[in-house]
Amino acid sequence: MKEEYQLSTRAVCRALDLSRTVYAYQPDSEKDHPVIEVLLRLAEEKPTYGFGLMVDTLRREEKPWNHKRVYRVYRALNLNLRRKGKKRLPNRYPQPLSVPESINQCWSIDFMSDALMNGRRFRTFNVVDDYNREVLANEVGLNLPSQRSIRVLDRIALTRGYPAKMRMDNGPELISTTMATWAEEHNIDLEFIQPGKPIQNSYIERFKRTYRSEVLDKYAFRDLEEVREISRNWIREYNEERPHQSLGKLTPMEYRIKYCPENSKFWMALKGVDIQYYKAIHW
Repeated sequence: MKEEYQLSTRAVCRALDLSRTVYAYQPDSEKDHPVIEVLLRLAEEKPTYGFGLMVDTLRREEKPWNHKRVYRVYRALNLNLRRKGKKRLPNRYPQPLSVPESINQCWSIDFMSDALMNGRRFRTFNVVDDYNREVLANEVGLNLPSQRSIRVLDRIALTRGYPAKMRMDNGPELISTTMATWAEEHNIDLEFIQPGKPIQNSYIERFKRTYRSEVLDKYAFRDLEEVREISRNWIREYNEERPHQSLGKLTPMEYRIKYCPENSKFWMALKGVDIQYYKAIHW
């Protein structure tokens, strides 16, 4: 247009209502190489991470790029391709869960199942503290009766204490007399959700969805020990390294230390962690 009508750059920009800065802009792809390398690395290491979690991870790694630049490169790499999911009917009468004011006010517990490469089924018993979404236990076994679940809960209580309440569904292990007797001995209220209403236990349901997509559906397991090892490493990352949107982009460990520091000192002493040093490197 400029050459055809013999117009100046200023006149062309005025006619098109375009800034001369925008007209003269030429993207410098060389400057995007570090961003590309990091995003491709994250996409390979964390294939389930979306743009938000990637940006949060970059900020935790103290990368200097703003979110607009990262998003431009993110789209150029086609990392924003949509994944097909199940269509769900909207919940017209959602019942939001109350957020506990401290740890041990309420634990959510539930079971999951999967299969080894040889077709043999196994189960996992999962325990989450609703306060900071921290995974307290992930017991793996071929059979997880009430007695074994209780041993897991007692093991957690050795370093954390017993909860005031536990929320669960109506599975046979959880509605058993053994579980009810144990809860009464430790002054624990058992709260059972309505059948067919998993949203009433949404804290642990959200964990289960992430655990299934990033562990159970991702790997083919040869034996139970392999399940335990991979799950143990993933849960450590989930509790100590993965930022959670619902926690203000803190990890469950960081949230606990920041808002329940006195309770965290004993736990971190058992783990051999210096709480002041931990705070210094994370805030």
